[in-house]
Amino acid sequence: MLNVVWLIPALPLAGFAIILVFGRRLGDPKAGYLATLMCGGAFVVAVGAFFDLLSKSADQRQHIVKVFAWVPVGSLKVDLAFLADPLSITMCLFVTGIGTLIHLYSIGYMHGDPRFSKFFLYLNLFAVSMLVLVLGENMLVTFLGWEGVGTCSYLLISFWHERESAATAGKKAFVTNRVGDWGFMLAMFFAFQATGTLSWVGVNSAAHTMAQTTATAIALFAFIGARGKSAQLPLYLWLPDAMEGPTPVSALIHAATMVTAGVFLMCRISPVLNVASSYAPTLIAIVGAATALFAATIAVAQNDMKRVLAYSTISQLGYMFLAVGSGAYTAAIFHMVTHAFFKALLFLGSGAVIHGMHNEQDMRRMGALRKVMPITAATFIVGWLAIAGVPPFAGFWSKDDILLAAYDKSPVLWAVGLVTALLTAYYMTRQVIMVFYGKARWHDHHEEQGAHGDFEPHESPAIMLLPLVVLAGLSIVGGAINLPFSHTTERLATWLEPVLGTHDSTTAKIPLAVIATAIALIGISASIMVYAKHKRAPIEPEVLAQGWYYDAAVSKFMGGPGREAFEGVAWYDANVIDGAVNGVGRLVRGTGQRIRTVQSGNVRNYAAAIGVGVVLLLAWFVVVRGNL
Repeated sequence: MLNVVWLIPALPLAGFAIILVFGRRLGDPKAGYLATLMCGGAFVVAVGAFFDLLSKSADQRQHIVKVFAWVPVGSLKVDLAFLADPLSITMCLFVTGIGTLIHLYSIGYMHGDPRFSKFFLYLNLFAVSMLVLVLGENMLVTFLGWEGVGTCSYLLISFWHERESAATAGKKAFVTNRVGDWGFMLAMFFAFQATGTLSWVGVNSAAHTMAQTTATAIALFAFIGARGKSAQLPLYLWLPDAMEGPTPVSALIHAATMVTAGVFLMCRISPVLNVASSYAPTLIAIVGAATALFAATIAVAQNDMKRVLAYSTISQLGYMFLAVGSGAYTAAIFHMVTHAFFKALLFLGSGAVIHGMHNEQDMRRMGALRKVMPITAATFIVGWLAIAGVPPFAGFWSKDDILLAAYDKSPVLWAVGLVTALLTAYYMTRQVIMVFYGKARWHDHHEEQGAHGDFEPHESPAIMLLPLVVLAGLSIVGGAINLPFSHTTERLATWLEPVLGTHDSTTAKIPLAVIATAIALIGISASIMVYAKHKRAPIEPEVLAQGWYYDAAVSKFMGGPGREAFEGVAWYDANVIDGAVNGVGRLVRGTGQRIRTVQSGNVRNYAAAIGVGVVLLLAWFVVVRGNL
């Protein structure tokens, strides 16, 4: 199967091409089934590649498939080639696996949409781009996929572009990610200058020979790229607004694919990061911990169901970067996988609620939905327990790994992670109570709107519920891929060791696990006391509801001084830079126009000019000779 690993991105690409040509003829739901089938086929190939690699010894688990020579320019020779190793195949497994479930769910969610076929066209193209990103044998192929997911995220976030908010959110995501792209490009340039190759294998193999300054530059510029794509401070502000896209897009982008690309990038260059100056990983850990805490504080005061999950995603990604900065690369990937399970579940569950509530997203207008949406409620509760870090659900094991590594790095970072875990348990419990428990508030709201009679929340169709049930099962047992009891049970760590190495901890695991569990239970209990028992008034200050006013401040700056500064730069470019260039052009053109009048084409004029010239020359010789 390793020789046909190119089929993993090729199958969704074929789906994209077929829907592009025949999409309108296929229509609803055939276009959706075709796209789902192609993504599912890619998953089957990825499973085959996994078992093929698994059958080899650890030092042989690396296979390169060259498709064609892409950029043969001097010493720069780049192939369009794919690298199948434990890291890339792990990414492919959950990208295609979760992606297939999201495709299937979307058939029900997008039913009746006039642009049904176009939606699945974009979904398949997104899958292609993400798979090229993770399978790329070299930095340029990875960057091709990197740009592809950026373009597709714009298309999907602004899918309902007739809404101004959706169009604006798409542009915001696209522009913000360009900052990250700049960082990735500079990291690529430094890597080529240092090693003479863009191959991941070549760059990582030469990492130990790099100057520390060069390795640090590569690591930090790559981190800028990662912060843009994975929504870390200060480039996180595009992700909450990305909720304007259809809910399956939120699940695809914010759970299993695009936002994890930055974490993948940092893990891919882990040998370079290990050589870099110590302040580089420390900076990554600090930014990750700060982002995790910052986003969690905002989530506690959000009332839009999807925005709670958006800020939760930012926070969980912060955990992953905390793991990367702590040198626990396997823990970062472990949490990435479990996060894909429970966050996709939560987003798709929120979509089922929104679908059943006739597009209502405000949690203050919900309540008691477990009675009318029992399957959605049950699966959502599983996702809640997983993200809250309650054992034995998947999130507990992966988050505990990260907190253990953070404690080894710095007790302060561990404490920040612990506070974030407390807030996560608190705001996710708040969401569950407001949506599924308490008093049913949808009738009150509906009467306020002046509508009567037929409004009643309802459960989703089976095609939407099946992915929820599968993801709930994965959120329960997913932690089993890397249990911390012994090297035998740490299956993921053993699998990834040839690529990411090992991270051994001397800290006692059980006491920290007990503390983390207690913190999660405290957060859950506190939220129950506030929102279910009403023993305390909710603490939801406006500053948190408005995201610490960071987004508003950036928007105000961009619309005020920033716009004026950009207009000043544009004026300088138009009047000084272009003015100088255009001035030279006008001077040459004016001089030419004057000279061309002499070139009349009249032979008499030319003869007269020659005669006058001869007379002048004779006069000059006479005068000069006379003076001599």
